[in-house]
Amino acid sequence: MNIILTTLNAKFIHTNLALRCLKAYAEPEYHPLIVEYTIKDPTFNIVADLYQKKPNVVGFSCYIWNIEETIKVIKMLKTVDPSVVVVLGGPEVSYDTNVWLRQIREIDYVVVGEGEQSFKDLLNYLSDKHTIKDVPGLAYVRDDKFILNPLPPKLDLRLSPSPYRFVEDLPDLSKRIVYVETSRGCPFSCQFCLSSIEVGVRYFNRDKVKEDIRYLMENGARIIKFVDRTFNISRSYAMEMFQFLIDEHQPGVVFQFEITADIMRPEVIQFLNDNAPAGLFRFEIGVQSTNDLTNELVQRRQNFEKLKRTVTMVKSGGKIAQHLDLIAGLPEEDYSSFRNTFNEVFEMRPEELQLGFLKLLRGTGLRVEAQKYGYVYVDQAPYEIFSNNVLTFDDILRIKQVEDVLEKYWNAHRMDRTLEYLFEHVFESPFDFFQQFGTFWEERNWSRIGHQLEDLYTRLYTFLEGLDHISLPTIRSVMKLDYLSNQKFQPRKPWWNNDLSKEEQSKMYKLLLDNPELAGESFTTLQLNERELYKQTFITPVSIDVDAFMQGSIEEKEGYLLTTFGKSEFPHLSFVYK
Repeated sequence: MNIILTTLNAKFIHTNLALRCLKAYAEPEYHPLIVEYTIKDPTFNIVADLYQKKPNVVGFSCYIWNIEETIKVIKMLKTVDPSVVVVLGGPEVSYDTNVWLRQIREIDYVVVGEGEQSFKDLLNYLSDKHTIKDVPGLAYVRDDKFILNPLPPKLDLRLSPSPYRFVEDLPDLSKRIVYVETSRGCPFSCQFCLSSIEVGVRYFNRDKVKEDIRYLMENGARIIKFVDRTFNISRSYAMEMFQFLIDEHQPGVVFQFEITADIMRPEVIQFLNDNAPAGLFRFEIGVQSTNDLTNELVQRRQNFEKLKRTVTMVKSGGKIAQHLDLIAGLPEEDYSSFRNTFNEVFEMRPEELQLGFLKLLRGTGLRVEAQKYGYVYVDQAPYEIFSNNVLTFDDILRIKQVEDVLEKYWNAHRMDRTLEYLFEHVFESPFDFFQQFGTFWEERNWSRIGHQLEDLYTRLYTFLEGLDHISLPTIRSVMKLDYLSNQKFQPRKPWWNNDLSKEEQSKMYKLLLDNPELAGESFTTLQLNERELYKQTFITPVSIDVDAFMQGSIEEKEGYLLTTFGKSEFPHLSFVYK
């Protein structure tokens, strides 16, 4: 048989671990070819490529982000080649399987749940080595009757073959994210998450895992993401792996983990702060909500104070970037409660804060209880909600406005000093800033057009100009400081209009050549000659004492911000008093 395992990834940089696990189990009896596409690829092109490979069997890995495009591919593929056997697997089709098979007649089989052994057994059946009843976890329709074979026993993961040793993967390892699995299952019961359905946690052979990671690094892998639902559920295991990764890491490699922050012990964090090289690790932490009633209703056990302790302690170490997640739309979390959740989490100043919206996934407890909470949702992947009994669609749209500017301004870290000034001196809370600015942004349809860095500054300043009780000279000065301190080279055209004439600029440069100490002792040590002063510096008026601002206080004072480029990795900033 000519067997193809395929999927539509969200982006080229993503890879599909499931396909590689299936291939590893199928060998040596069968030799599936792995072919990956993206959801942006034209359907016709995907089908043409598959068709030309002349497959007998095509297996599709299905998720909420690719199911709609995958269905288009399946229907077109069956049209051009009705003989091909189409097999689906993955979390999106492992639930409501009868519905999938009834609605999409082009699907021949669905492999439910953990599919490695089941898929191989299906190949044995298609090769006339087994009967169809011998394929556990297989769903299909015969004589208009839906049949689901009994599910197989859970695999002994310690015996699993490596899914990382395929020669065809080597050329792209350095260009793509490599996903590594060291355990399956989750100890928690969050009713909005599919991971809550599988009881217990099973581990792979840790020595094999370590050998795989060494192999991946030696062959160029640079971003390795662990897909374990709770990497640190076993403290001893997590510590052993952290130590191994610290000892074995290679320059430029980054390891990403999903951790449960409120169960992480301070001594583990201290170990990482003391021993992990900066930038080696990245933590993803699902907070979702700080509303106690909401967490109780979705059966989510979370000690927010301990979570805060972990995030704060990790941040103080300055070595590990943290990505925190929130979900808008959980039960009994209205707009006001979500505002509180956002502000409580944002107070920790995570490097990234992702604001997501509840999706009622097939198979989850919350989808079963959707009517109880008045959920109205899209009955098509990704099943995002419109509203519930405490959150209107208007509320959802307003929070989406927050999401848009949060991503562009905070998560991108283009002007942190400016935002901190606004949080402290202008707006009641960070959420209120993002909400008001997000609404302003949407009203001007800026979400529909592209932007350069300078556009982000001018649009923010346009928004601030319309506010009362704000010192525009001060905020303009802070924004200039942010802009210039993040430039690698002297800007040709900054975001603000030229506010220093050539005559004034020449006068200032002559003054600095004669008296460099006017720009401070650190500037004097640069010992710039006349040519360097003109070619490597940028000068602009400001209305704050830059030195005082960098120490954390706002003092209005007229002067000049002098930025010197090319003398170090970062621009050198000096303040010249008028």
